[in-house]
Amino acid sequence: MKSLWFRSALLEKGWAERVRISIDAGLVARIEADVSAEPADEQHAIAVPGVSNVHSHAFQRAMAGLAEIAGPRADNFWTWREAMYRFVDAIGPEQLEAITAFAYMEMLESGFTRVGEFHYVHHDPEGQPYTHRGELADRVATAALDTGIGLTLLPVMYAHSNFSGLPPTHGQRRFINNVEGFARIVEDGLAAIGPLSDAMLGVAPHSLRAVTPQELKAVIALAPNGPVHIHAAEQLKEVEDCLDWCNQRPVEWLLDHAPVDERWCIVHATHITPEETHRLAASGAVAGLCPVTEANLGDGVFPTPAFLEAGGAFGVGSDSNILISPTEELRMLEYAQRLEHRSRNVLASSTHRSTGRRLFEGALLGGSRALGVSGRARRSHAREELSANNGGWLRVGASADIVSLDAESASLAGRRGDEILDSWIFAGRGNMVESVWRHGKKVVAGGRHVDHERITVRYRNVLTKLLG
Repeated sequence: MKSLWFRSALLEKGWAERVRISIDAGLVARIEADVSAEPADEQHAIAVPGVSNVHSHAFQRAMAGLAEIAGPRADNFWTWREAMYRFVDAIGPEQLEAITAFAYMEMLESGFTRVGEFHYVHHDPEGQPYTHRGELADRVATAALDTGIGLTLLPVMYAHSNFSGLPPTHGQRRFINNVEGFARIVEDGLAAIGPLSDAMLGVAPHSLRAVTPQELKAVIALAPNGPVHIHAAEQLKEVEDCLDWCNQRPVEWLLDHAPVDERWCIVHATHITPEETHRLAASGAVAGLCPVTEANLGDGVFPTPAFLEAGGAFGVGSDSNILISPTEELRMLEYAQRLEHRSRNVLASSTHRSTGRRLFEGALLGGSRALGVSGRARRSHAREELSANNGGWLRVGASADIVSLDAESASLAGRRGDEILDSWIFAGRGNMVESVWRHGKKVVAGGRHVDHERITVRYRNVLTKLLG
């Protein structure tokens, strides 16, 4: 057992002073408040729980910044997607592993301690299955093991290019499976996460345009107790195409025809009606919001105030990994609402007048639920029980996923309690994360991952070759 002592820590009941957190076998064994540090304690200033990144396509980290040149026609999500298809063609297994490890390292350095990897690149560049169908899932799991981040692996079922079961395009060949082939990938995914201490496995039907209703049902059945993630209503064209197909909007159709509940994460859900907003909140599903990517792609703005007022849960994700930071996501989430409503502190509440506290706590609770580490979550479709994490809080029995902030930062000078969160999220300059412990192991020290140099050199070498 080892113990960490913090001058101040955010616990489930609020901020506490002079806190000792004892760790045993990766879990929080004891929490004591208002105690003095003991000689063997490792001492730090400010502790907050690590946040879950609910939605990541790790390989896209390598193309960050490469799609910011205007094309011959109006740029939008669909033109960006074609650029992404061309980029992914060049990535092999070793390159995918190196890119993923770099992205996961950056997540840890910024305060994310678990990631939901929406993993949809399954085949070789010709679109043929690898001899071992789980080759690329193995590479994702290896990157998680290498960096120490918590992993919820979400193999993606992608079968069609659009509604009505239209055949896939050439650019989608590395993603495509039928239900039988996908089931094998799910089984291989379970084997891939085996060496990880507390990894989770779920499933991710890519979107309603990429699977038929029959395929959706079959995919959900592969993980009766695990997380289910799906893209929905990110783009207006997607909504219009769905209306043409079934006379319903994507989120509306899911709520009417799929068993949407607390295991589900509806990613983006940008273009939803007031009725859908209330129904989605009532379902218990988490809205997986990716404000930085949604802004980068010009997607639109999620109706966050109405969703929260209806009791909805949300998590944040780095999605395309154009920029990796939980505070950037939360800041963008609030600022988009300020621009939309021409007001300030839009997402604060009567319970949490601090906007930073409301944002942070919301992402903590919703993110934990979305990635299957709270409530009645299981390790996989194999029904193996995992101890509940109760919303991501630092509490006895939870994984010791702890972020220490740099109290020497000028942005935190004189701050106490929720002022720390407000200043970290809205006034932070550079990386204000000082140390990170993931499942009790220290993976970030002095603001850098313990293997920062090695992981970065490998990534640079890969990018130099990829970009020629």
